[in-house]
Amino acid sequence: MDGEPIIQVNHLDMGYGSFILMRDLNFTVNRGDVFIIMGGSGCGKSTLLKILVGLKEPVRGQVRYGDLSLWDADPVEREEFMRRIGILYQQGALWSSLTLAENVALPIQLYTKMSAAQIRELVSLKMALVGLAGFEEFYPSEISGGMRKRAGLARAMALDPDILFFDEPSAGLDPVSAKLLDDLILELRESLGTTIVVVTHELASIFAIANNSVYLDVETRTMTASGDPKKLLAESKDPNVRKFLTRGKEKG
Repeated sequence: MDGEPIIQVNHLDMGYGSFILMRDLNFTVNRGDVFIIMGGSGCGKSTLLKILVGLKEPVRGQVRYGDLSLWDADPVEREEFMRRIGILYQQGALWSSLTLAENVALPIQLYTKMSAAQIRELVSLKMALVGLAGFEEFYPSEISGGMRKRAGLARAMALDPDILFFDEPSAGLDPVSAKLLDDLILELRESLGTTIVVVTHELASIFAIANNSVYLDVETRTMTASGDPKKLLAESKDPNVRKFLTRGKEKG
């Protein structure tokens, strides 16, 4: 998909204290991409996600959203930017004491001046979009893990974000629920034109939903590939990339 660049990462180093986890990351996410951040355990996938959404400062380098350089912006600009994105955390991160509808309504109440009736209508729409119509009054403890993920997604979509970020969306889900979530991600991209960035190591999801990606290599502590994972599988000569994309089962 050849959309316009929506996220540009330039010469990014990330780490903790004096420890550099990854260095010199350079990649572009285009509008309408389903972009995967992939790599083995400990490569810094979730750390990179935190940097992209404004939760952790990089050691060096830039994250640009159009004209906004995220880490050069003042706190007010950064907070305004945060309202334009949606994040689905690993466990859904729902408030257990609130119903699903109340969870989804929270960001709308915080950041808009909509009336209670308008909020109810919008919440119903978002829950229907993720296949949870009729579950508005349920509590998180009363539904399955897959449904909790979808409720978290409805909340992430509450303010009609330009970009949705997912941190290991399939974690803890059975294969059927994981496939349903993959289908939903593709549906959202098609119907709403949302740009989606996903941290995952699940190969089935990577090949099912991605049209762009970056591979973070633990050994060299930098990115060693980017692009459509299906194309990388067919064309990459990098042994670590191939090993990751075949789970080491490749013959020859």
